[in-house]
Amino acid sequence: MPSATKRSALEIRSRPQPVEAPPPRRLKHAPCTSISESDLFSVQSPYVSHIEERPYKRPMPTPNLTIAVVNSSGRQAASFIRVASAVGYKVRAQLRNLDGIVANEISSLPNVKVIVGDLYTRPSSGPKGVNTALIKDLFRGADLAFINTTFWGDEVAIGKALADAAARADIKHYVYSSMPDHSLANEDWPSLPLWSAKFEVEQYIRTLPTLAPRTTFLYTGIYNNNFTSLPYPLFCMELQKDRSFVWEAPFHPDVPLPWLDAEHDVGPAVLQLFKDEKKWAGQKIALAYEMLSPIEACRVFSKGVGRRVRYKHKDTIDVKVKIPTGYREQLLALEKLYAIGKDDPSKQPPYFGTHYFESSCPEEAFALWEGYRGLEEYAKEVFPLEEAANGLKWMDEEEEVPEKEKEDESSGDDESEGLTIGGTDTPARKEETWLA
Repeated sequence: MPSATKRSALEIRSRPQPVEAPPPRRLKHAPCTSISESDLFSVQSPYVSHIEERPYKRPMPTPNLTIAVVNSSGRQAASFIRVASAVGYKVRAQLRNLDGIVANEISSLPNVKVIVGDLYTRPSSGPKGVNTALIKDLFRGADLAFINTTFWGDEVAIGKALADAAARADIKHYVYSSMPDHSLANEDWPSLPLWSAKFEVEQYIRTLPTLAPRTTFLYTGIYNNNFTSLPYPLFCMELQKDRSFVWEAPFHPDVPLPWLDAEHDVGPAVLQLFKDEKKWAGQKIALAYEMLSPIEACRVFSKGVGRRVRYKHKDTIDVKVKIPTGYREQLLALEKLYAIGKDDPSKQPPYFGTHYFESSCPEEAFALWEGYRGLEEYAKEVFPLEEAANGLKWMDEEEEVPEKEKEDESSGDDESEGLTIGGTDTPARKEETWLA
């Protein structure tokens, strides 16, 4: 229908004028480039390219190096092998046997060659001693080595034999997991037998002219992973009737101790030692990411696990299960060592042997690897999984908590029947894993 408005009454609009170009965009900060602003925002700028024209990202070169590792189902070694094999290193991994969850995992990883056998042989007939043939095979073609021994056999003899073989094999960087001999730091402090054996091997390595300058000595803090509600000595989180936990130990409640998640953080840290060997060769490293007193450790553990956790200082360490030969002597020595600071926390011997060395925690660890897993995160994400793997069911709120058995006066000498550290009833706590 035509408009009722007269044509003469319509407003005559003027011819549209050309729109002026907007002023050039001004940046608040100067661009991080040598290209001018006008070129940067010009549609026809030769510097603006399409995504499909970008060159492909160059792949990271695979490291053409082989690393020898012993006790490969232990927490330290397994942590390292997982990381090293993932980034392309070849690993020659010694295992006592292929039993257990971790041993099966390690043997299935890419770039890993498993060498099965004991470092220390105990034949039914004939002399026992270091398995030199296996050690020679372990270092065949190896460029680097990460060595953490256990007391399964003569640890000093094994450690010295490994060092000699590494020197003969011309290992370029040797990372040895050591611990202090407290009696050498202070004559009034007792020596911890399992740690002093490692330190004796460290002293021997320092006498080898070709290997010593290529060696990094790694001292590790208390494993977060030591905690368990199983009745193991020293780090038992004992489940209570009210579903809380209690940790009993001879450490002074208020003195900080070094903590480390061995399974999560040893691998990346050791890998960095190898990648930057010029910086770390010949050095002694304290690897711990948190300095927490027992009371502080229980506080953060409680936040993670979501239950009340209390610390109780106790002069003696209860042994309620069968333990490996030699470990009882270690526990007795620990009782004596930490009795020194029982009444005066300033007198408690430092975990790493000297206050000066211990003061490097955790800054030195952060210089190697910053993505650590703290005790709270461990308690929240990992502790329940390890407990479930060992058949424990306290995580199920409907599960009835058994009443604590009455302690007999002679219970200190009695060991729970059927439960052995590293036994088949606790697949997530195999002996090699627990000890190393």
